[in-house]
Amino acid sequence: MSFKEKPLMKINEGTVLFHPYVSKNSFQEVRKVLSGRWIGQGPLVDKFENNFKKKFSINGECLATGSGTDSLHLAYILAGLKSGDEVIAPVFTCTATNIPLLYMGIKIKFADIDPLTMNICVDSVKKLVSSKTKAIIIVHYGGLPCDMDELQVISKKYKIPIIEDAAHALGATYKKKTIGDISNFTVFSFQAIKHLTTADGGMLCIQNKKLIKKARRIRWFGIDREKKQNATWKNDIYEIGYKYQMTDLGASIGIEGLKDFDKILKHRQKIFSVYLDILSKNRNILCVHKDDGKRTHAAWLFTIISSEKNKIQKKLRDQRIETNQVHFRNDKYSIFKPFVKNYKFKNMDYAENKYLVLPLHHKITVEKAKFISKFINKIT
Repeated sequence: MSFKEKPLMKINEGTVLFHPYVSKNSFQEVRKVLSGRWIGQGPLVDKFENNFKKKFSINGECLATGSGTDSLHLAYILAGLKSGDEVIAPVFTCTATNIPLLYMGIKIKFADIDPLTMNICVDSVKKLVSSKTKAIIIVHYGGLPCDMDELQVISKKYKIPIIEDAAHALGATYKKKTIGDISNFTVFSFQAIKHLTTADGGMLCIQNKKLIKKARRIRWFGIDREKKQNATWKNDIYEIGYKYQMTDLGASIGIEGLKDFDKILKHRQKIFSVYLDILSKNRNILCVHKDDGKRTHAAWLFTIISSEKNKIQKKLRDQRIETNQVHFRNDKYSIFKPFVKNYKFKNMDYAENKYLVLPLHHKITVEKAKFISKFINKIT
């Protein structure tokens, strides 16, 4: 596979914000699954977990699920969270980060964003943490790792786990450590438009290996599948479980996608660098990024902040180039209203109507990225 082959998009063609990547080999592998014995959860799920572990979570254990949201819910359960507990979570994220907390009756204390990175603001976390805090949930927005050193200091001081929603951050690193091999729990998403897709799916990485057996049970109704498959039918169900397993169909796509992952990541990072190089010279635009030598960006999103956001979006639309705000502040949704009374998020207020995500995926060529960047600079 090479992205130096014939350009996939011409300047005059419509440019979409996202485009799923599916390996050519996946078509053959899916056919094999459909003609075989295992369509649901089978040996390919185990293989995908093992392959993923070797690449992203060497020191932990990996559990493949039906979605990133499934993985988040399992992480919250395995972290020991229960009804009435308090957690600190980002106000700016996909609702999938915070909705599972509502399943569990957990009180959410929303933290503001860092205005330069749109990640969770460490100072905001410090102000919110208390003796009632049972976990800190973080999101690596766009693929840029959060300030992990500072967050880990808080985690150790109060003896509370960090749960990483790394749905954007597959392939990112912090101080040369892979995201997926740092915190107590790390969750990835394989939804259609992520770097690596299984059509839909997720992965939970757990550092405490003693929890993996429980994780496997509650992923599948609370049943010990190993005993069941060995014809031991009298094993008890003593904890509430869910139907959160991945299927071999999805795993077959994921296994092939992993083989291409390094090339996909390299290409996305190259496109990210083109945007950053050209747009960072524009005084009217802030590129959401942080280059302090500690972190490697996974390049899932390239986001700009500009008071001319609406003009930029309209002018790009006229060029048939799609842009958008991919996530929205959670405190504005009615389901989270009980948790935001008397809270203010000044950084989120500042960025709310100014941020815009540019197209970034395997079908965006360097030529296209340069055109988009120079066009934005021309109109602002």
